[in-house]
Amino acid sequence: MHYFINIGSNIGPRVLNISKATRAVEERFGYFEISHKVESEPWGFDSTNVFCNIGLMFISDKTPEEVHGILQEIERRLDPRPHRNADGSYRDRTIDIDIVAVDELQIDTDTLKVPHPHLTERRFFLEPMAELAPEWRHPATGLTCAEMLEKLPDPKTN
Repeated sequence: MHYFINIGSNIGPRVLNISKATRAVEERFGYFEISHKVESEPWGFDSTNVFCNIGLMFISDKTPEEVHGILQEIERRLDPRPHRNADGSYRDRTIDIDIVAVDELQIDTDTLKVPHPHLTERRFFLEPMAELAPEWRHPATGLTCAEMLEKLPDPKTN
């Protein structure tokens, strides 16, 4: 299966944090393709710390649940602090790794939702994925990442 993941960081040495996560992904899954870097304002919470994000695509015969568990293990190893505040709100993160899509599968369990439920709203997910998989189509909408990007508001006017 083709896995599309996003790695982001908005505190500490962001590029170094992403490099460490990328090396850990390579150790566990082998060869991958990598997108360009995307900088973005925090999504879903207020912070003065800008995120740096990249997309990765790799192939694995592991199940989505197994891959999710490995990625969470990598996150915890690089930053054991929780990704959310006690009230459930988002917070600044040293490293954040999300599964964005797995081929054109749809998964909806208590622990894993694929494609990522906010894929269509997040430029920092869509730009890297459009670069890595220009022909990929969202299984629910049939839209490519480029088509979903066209529907987003212009970041320069917001």
